[in-house]
Amino acid sequence: MTPPKAGAVATPESGAEDAAILLMTIGEENAAAIFKYLSPKEVQKLGETIARMKAVSRERVDDVLERFGVLAGSQSMLVPDNDEYVTAVLRKALGDDKANLLLDRILQGSDISGIQSLKWMDGATVAELLRHEHPQIAAAILVHLDSDHASMVLKCFPERQRNEVVMRIATLDGIQPSALKDLNDVMTKMLAGGERQRKANLGGPKAAAEIVNLLGSSVETAVLDYVRDADGELAQKIMDNMFTFDDVVKLDDKGVQALLREVQSESLVIALKGATPELREKVFKNMSARAADTLREDLESRGPVRVSEVEAEQKELLKTVRRLADEGQIVIGGGGDDEYV
Repeated sequence: MTPPKAGAVATPESGAEDAAILLMTIGEENAAAIFKYLSPKEVQKLGETIARMKAVSRERVDDVLERFGVLAGSQSMLVPDNDEYVTAVLRKALGDDKANLLLDRILQGSDISGIQSLKWMDGATVAELLRHEHPQIAAAILVHLDSDHASMVLKCFPERQRNEVVMRIATLDGIQPSALKDLNDVMTKMLAGGERQRKANLGGPKAAAEIVNLLGSSVETAVLDYVRDADGELAQKIMDNMFTFDDVVKLDDKGVQALLREVQSESLVIALKGATPELREKVFKNMSARAADTLREDLESRGPVRVSEVEAEQKELLKTVRRLADEGQIVIGGGGDDEYV
């Protein structure tokens, strides 16, 4: 949607509420049709928002509908089939081999549609399905899930199985078409339609790092210790790809400012309760003097906060960092002078 009216502050929460209001005004059938095109996370977020909203002012409903009308009126279909168009353009510009590497990411999932069913399940359910599978099979399945979802699954595994699966993820350099077909036998129609004969570029130290990053400090340490005992070099590669909450201090000022625009003040206060003085100063430096003073006062007046709450807010902040990095709004330094993750 277009930005809210002057004076209003756009936040992820207000955006979800606007979308929820729109869905509630168009009727059940139309809303259901829209939900079919959303990801599991988007469905969950909107469902929770709709359930939470009790009463909405007529003024806000009118504002949402007006902004949606403006946005919808400005859109037009430039090509009849976007997927077909981008495929043709990239192949002409880059050649088949290079284009296919990009298309695997851009048009992700056409040959692993069966795994979409797992994305609708909670971590405990997926963990139960994989509990008795070989670690290599579990690893091949988890790399298809979002990092935070995969980390939830791993937390439900016994420690030994969790460590072995992370080890397999880190050493996985791709999945051959034949392996994708074998996974069909493990879970019903999990990887249906594997017609393309290209290697799926999944797994590796970076994939393992993204998952381990979300396990929580105690579990994270145990997993890394296990990998380090088995292969010190591999453990270092995983750690090189990890970005922790304390690493926020390594972001440049522009990156910190972009991050602060996305974070709710209450969440920031709780996350910073467990931050180093250096990181706090980095945050203060990238705020207006008035905002920094208010944040300092909130931190000083806030009583003790459970470690679990602090870690939860820090984890949410790290998700925002990765999203902004994926969108190109911030840069997270990698292991080399010319590498970024």
